[in-house]
Amino acid sequence: MNMFFPGHQRPRCRIKTEEDTRLSTQLETQERIMAVQVRRATFPLMLSLFLGASSYIWPLAPAASFQLPPCQLINQTVSLEKEGCPKCHQVETTICSGHCITKDPVIKLPFNYVYQHVCTYRDLHYKTFELPDCPSGVDPTVTYPVALSCHCGRCTMDTSDCTFESLQPNFCMNDVPFYY
Repeated sequence: MNMFFPGHQRPRCRIKTEEDTRLSTQLETQERIMAVQVRRATFPLMLSLFLGASSYIWPLAPAASFQLPPCQLINQTVSLEKEGCPKCHQVETTICSGHCITKDPVIKLPFNYVYQHVCTYRDLHYKTFELPDCPSGVDPTVTYPVALSCHCGRCTMDTSDCTFESLQPNFCMNDVPFYY
């Protein structure tokens, strides 16, 4: 009874020679040397990947962390506007701006809330400004915040714009043309 498909040859057996044994031993030795070299390289590689990727141990990229300005008060021109008034008016105020150290874990666990710290107000007060050229019937007063001190903390959505990329402080909606 033929156990092979037509056209296929039956495998041949041959006796191992001394040359085969010697070559086999050389290959095994080279494989062992290569395995040792891989093991030696694996630990430093894994350590560098762990330190580079783990935000709990290495929260900032080493090259960028020292170049960013810290969270601090800065002077900023902001545009004040009000619906019904035809023009914006620019005023100088102080705002909080700068870098806060933030950690973002590589492994996200359920029910483990991570809060990103942002540069935000610690203390502030409000100033009132009266917009010129407002028509009668429109209250021309506008109130805007003036930062007195800053800190790195959670963003308070009630009082701050916490979006990824918000409008610039001196942006004025009255300058945007509307097409009907």
